[in-house]
Amino acid sequence: MANINGAFGLRPMSKLGQGSNSTGTTGYTPYEIANGNSTAIYQGSPVIPLSTGYISLVGAAAGGSVSLVGAFMGCKYVSSTTGKTIWSNYWPGSGADSNYPVEAFVADDPMQLFVVATDASWTSKATARAAVFANANFSSGTSGSTTTGMSSAALDISLIATTAALHLRIMGWVDDPSNADFASAGIGAIVRLNNSFNSPEGSIAAGTPSTTGV
Repeated sequence: MANINGAFGLRPMSKLGQGSNSTGTTGYTPYEIANGNSTAIYQGSPVIPLSTGYISLVGAAAGGSVSLVGAFMGCKYVSSTTGKTIWSNYWPGSGADSNYPVEAFVADDPMQLFVVATDASWTSKATARAAVFANANFSSGTSGSTTTGMSSAALDISLIATTAALHLRIMGWVDDPSNADFASAGIGAIVRLNNSFNSPEGSIAAGTPSTTGV
């Protein structure tokens, strides 16, 4: 039976090690999005640091030269039309009063585990087991729904490899009876960020997002 999962980007699950496993909003570090940033950023989207001190949507879905800060969880800004504070699960790319910051919430712990849907079949549990501890990338890290505010980022099965520059490290899969058909897309893979920008051993500096491979 086909899986019921659709793509939903990176969904915080728990953390590696013995630290607290909080996935509440208080566990997210506030960053800022530039008021003039016209790029929509959806909940669950991978985001990167910019040399300007802001964050933005990852520019190269198939891999780039900038490490990921984490997964975008939502934002808070002042409406340019009503003057009221808006809490949103995605940044629409406009509508903020330029006199106030656009505060972003990002799941940014380098030890954070996420669930991300696969974009294609893993064929079997044996094939999935062989992919554990390998690296992977997103089939699309930049798109999403303006209706739900959710990212459509998914794990690209075809890009699983040992390449260290790939954004995701596969740690396992979710035991979910509703999404247990390994011959179909939508299996929930458990991943962590590879080469996280906030990791002590991270060596990729902040920069501007690439448009290569989107």
